[in-house]
This record gives sequence, C-alpha cells and structure tokens, in this order.
Amino acid sequence: MQHIVDAIDSLDRQDGGSASAVSADFSALELPGSYRAVTLRKEETEMFTGIPSAEKDPRKSLHVQAVATPELGPGEALVAVMASSVNYNTVWSSIFEPVPTFGFLERYARLSPQSARHDLPYHVIGSDLAGVVLRTGPGVNAWKPGDEVVAHCLSVELESSDGHNDTMLDPEQRIWGFETNFGGLAEIALVKSNQLMPKPDHLSWEEAAAPGLVNSTAYRQLVSRNGAGMKQGDNVLIWGASGGLGSYATQFALAGGANPICVVSSDQKADICRSMGAEAIIDRNAEGYKFWKDEHTQDPKEWKRFGKRIRELTGGEDIDIVFEHPGRETFGASVYVTRKGGTITTCASTSGYMHEYDNRYLWMSLKRIIGSHFANYREAWEANRLIAKGKIHPTLSKVYSLEDTGQAAYDVHRNLHQGKVGVLALAPREGLGVRDHELRAKHLDGINRFRPRHP
Repeated sequence: MQHIVDAIDSLDRQDGGSASAVSADFSALELPGSYRAVTLRKEETEMFTGIPSAEKDPRKSLHVQAVATPELGPGEALVAVMASSVNYNTVWSSIFEPVPTFGFLERYARLSPQSARHDLPYHVIGSDLAGVVLRTGPGVNAWKPGDEVVAHCLSVELESSDGHNDTMLDPEQRIWGFETNFGGLAEIALVKSNQLMPKPDHLSWEEAAAPGLVNSTAYRQLVSRNGAGMKQGDNVLIWGASGGLGSYATQFALAGGANPICVVSSDQKADICRSMGAEAIIDRNAEGYKFWKDEHTQDPKEWKRFGKRIRELTGGEDIDIVFEHPGRETFGASVYVTRKGGTITTCASTSGYMHEYDNRYLWMSLKRIIGSHFANYREAWEANRLIAKGKIHPTLSKVYSLEDTGQAAYDVHRNLHQGKVGVLALAPREGLGVRDHELRAKHLDGINRFRPRHP
C-alpha cells in the first residue's frame, strides 16, 4: 500500500502537473491483492446474546484484518481511502442490532452475480470516506483515477421505475458499508461511481470524510422538499443539537434563516451550539425533563412544561419543524410541541424504534410526520456543495487510527463524543490533503469548532 500512499502524497508536492498526467500515474499503479479493513465476523454474530444493548462493547466485535481486494465491476470504482468516520450505523453493526448485517449481505447476494461478491464471512463496514480514485469499471465516464473524492452512502440499482423520481424510493436502495460490503473503514473501498462527489479542497482528508452521511441525512430531513422543506423564520426544534446529526441541522437552520431551538444534555454541548450562532438552547438534563414516568407510561405534564419552555424562547411561538432522531424517548413530546399544521420529520430512532404518541395532538391539529432516510444523489451533492463553499462546516471533534475504530465506536455508543469522530485509514497523520489554503484560513474557526484545539 505504501506506493499508493506515496503517489497520493505527491499530489501535495506537484508543481503544475496536468490532470491527465496524474490520472495516468494512478492508472499505472499496481493494485494490491489485499488491504486492511475494519470487519465484523459472521461467526461472532451471537457474541452479545443476552447482554443489554448499553453494555455491548464494539471493541470486542470490530477487528482490523487483511481482506482480499474485490473485483471491480461495471459502474464501480475502487478508492484509496485516506480517512473515514464513525456513524451510528457503525455502532448498530458492531453490536449486531437490530439484526446482524450479514442478513443484508445475503439478500443482496441473491440479486445478481455481481452482487454475490458481497456475501462473505466478514463484513467491511463504514459509510463515509475521503480518498483518491484508483480504478474505474466499464461505463464510468465522470470519474478517473487520481480524482480526489468523497462518497455518499446511497447504493441503488435503478432498474425499477420507482427510483427514478427519487432514488431513495428504489426497491433495491441500500446503505453502502451497512447493507453492502467493502465499506469505507478500510484502506480501499468499492463504491458505485454515482456515490462519488468532489472532495472539498479546503479540508483535510479526515475533515472531508466526516460530513458525508450525517450532513446529507440532515439536508434531506430538514431542507429538501422530500423532508420538512424548511423556510426562513421557521422555529426548528433540534434534538441532540451538538451531535453527529444535530450539529448539521443546527448549521442548516442558521444558514437558512430559521430559528433553531437546540436541545442538548450538558453545558459543554450548549456552548458548542452558541459558538455556531444558536441562541435558544434547552439543557434537558439541567432542566430535568423526564418524558416517561416508567418504561410504559409517558408524562404529558412534562410535554406541557417543555412546550412552555419553548414558547419562552421563541416569544410565544410554537415549533414549526421538529428534527427528530432520538425516537421513542422523545417522540411523544415532539408531536405535542409542534404547532398546528407543523411537521415532525424523523429518522434513526437511536433510543428505540417503537414510538408512542397521543394521536389527538396529531390528527386534530393537522400535523404531519415525515419519515426521512439518508438522501438521494442530488441531495447529497447539494449538501456536499455547501461544505465545499464553506457555508456548512465539518463537526469533527476527534480522530482515531484504523486500529482504534473499536474504541471510536465504543465512544459513540456511550455518547462520549461531540459532533463526529474520524478515522485515519491511509493518511499517515492528520492535516493532509488541503488544496485551497486561502478558503481554509477564512473558515478555520468554523472547521475547528468541535475540536479541543487545532491539529
């Protein structure tokens, strides 16, 4: 792999080299027969049986091992991964919840001989990357070896008409690195070419790898017409406003002229929201909100107290849009505090999938619940474009080595992190890959907002 790292490092040191020369150089590089990757093992899917979810330890299930380089197919690209990041689907994968991911791979394998490659006794996970294209398969014209890219995680076949208005509706829609193999927590990744997007020039590899999944998800959920269709002046309730998803939702609300009401769980997280420009902040722990009396019974009095607090922060107005992702723990309160005719847009359900709410507050007040899952290519492209222009910034807080991915997933599982946590793959150290130093200098404070100190 060192010859690939050296070739990528040369991009930093080129003096006027042409794009065609760069592409030819990368096309000539010999591909290794194997590479290091973060994997789950099919034989270990029962290792946490009987253990409560909160006690399951990703450090025990995630392994770094050598795996065979997959064969490149039509419409695909092999990418040298400089950096990746940990998402909540990394945690779900690592604790085999809600089901082991190997079932996804088995189903995908039945689709075609090409997809059968994904059904292996190991699963290379990871749904983000920043890196350099090494090879492209037949039918790929928009990308070439040497291109610096990031990848979004939507994998689609598009053989059904259902997916051609919104690719998220494709019956064969999958999340790369979660429902497919050869993901981004590795030295090499296999992607479809229509997952690729240009790497933002002013960001390092690890910074560029961090936004992908969560930034695109937040964009669709909050901004897109397929989600809430946020407009100027909207009051937007954002749960976990300094977290992986919420930190991007907060930025989109502020950039779009909306009024974010940020719900956080500590003074430190409140300070991060303030540093982004948010003013209306609720520390749910400090204010003692408990929306459930016990495991089976919610407390409507707490919903009302929460709604009153929101109106204190908004000058008497209710919520237009709720950016919902905790799920079971908060959903009843979310439905209650939304204004008449307002929207609750939901994904993830990290506190539980079985939502409960009082339907009177939904139907009699003409509210809407919109399910939102990742983003289509256009939405992901628009979200990445905002990153590239410095309108939205990465929320990277900490970077781990590939060998320490288990610890990174553990920290996310225990909510010991802020924003996003990154993982270096082929990049030998942090801070590499920056091409536009002028734009970077302009936005350095925003880029490093979630980090305890500049790298």
